[in-house]
Amino acid sequence: MTTSFTKPYKNPSDLIALLQSRGLIIADTPKAETILRAVGYYRFSAYLYPFIASPKENHIYKQGSRFEDALLLYQFDHRLRLFLFDVIAKVEIGVRSAIANLGSKFLNDKFWITNPVSYANPQKFRKTIDLINAEYNRSREDFIEHFRISYSDPYPPAWELIEILPFGVVTRIYENISDFKVQKKIAQYFALNIPVFKSWLTIVTLTRNACCHHSRIWNKANTIRSLAIRRPSRPWISTLVNSLRIFYDMCIIKWFLDIIMPGNHMKDSLKKLLQEFPTVDIAAMGFPADWENEPLWK
Repeated sequence: MTTSFTKPYKNPSDLIALLQSRGLIIADTPKAETILRAVGYYRFSAYLYPFIASPKENHIYKQGSRFEDALLLYQFDHRLRLFLFDVIAKVEIGVRSAIANLGSKFLNDKFWITNPVSYANPQKFRKTIDLINAEYNRSREDFIEHFRISYSDPYPPAWELIEILPFGVVTRIYENISDFKVQKKIAQYFALNIPVFKSWLTIVTLTRNACCHHSRIWNKANTIRSLAIRRPSRPWISTLVNSLRIFYDMCIIKWFLDIIMPGNHMKDSLKKLLQEFPTVDIAAMGFPADWENEPLWK
């Protein structure tokens, strides 16, 4: 049985008093009020939650819990999103390039992305082409404008068109390719089979979207469990880790990045970030104790 929402609005000053009454130490109340105004109590409360004692429904904070500790988690999560977004951007560009170019090569059609013959499911293609049209019609990129005024073709070639498409549309395009051999060639480029490649692209997309929308990621569990790679042909993780946590997502991202940009510095950048926030519980992120020595991260 549902009930009406009856909690009243509370201003930052009231919320600070409430938190203090529940045992949270707040040394600088004006600063804390400023934080709540800038961030919003509802968003910030997710970073306060780990400091609540059990049973959680009593809303009493563990002895010695400080507002500053939650603020540190919030700042770490912000930095983690920036770090991941930068790495995912490299992966996304590499995947786009591989799908566009390998598709063009093996389908022998530079306009294959907008050719209905390229796709297995006509209904899915119609939905995809609607999304492509929307992006193409609104684009004011210089290379798109140049194509419009220079050529009579209705769409640019695949390697140009794919640059203006959202990554979610790119994954839809791949998933609907009618030629199984072409799908396989693209997946094999990333040392994966087709089902795992599709699954991992979904994880990359969801992680990217979480970063874009400023969602909490440091200790949040995924709602989708990715497929596991059974017999990896490249270094992977040997320890059993929680595939619903962000560390596993980072392993997937690292797998792609190592193929796209061999010799990358993802591990060094991640270590530096973790060293700047030594109090953060990385076990809550799914990190195994000796993660640095996992074959993937060596």
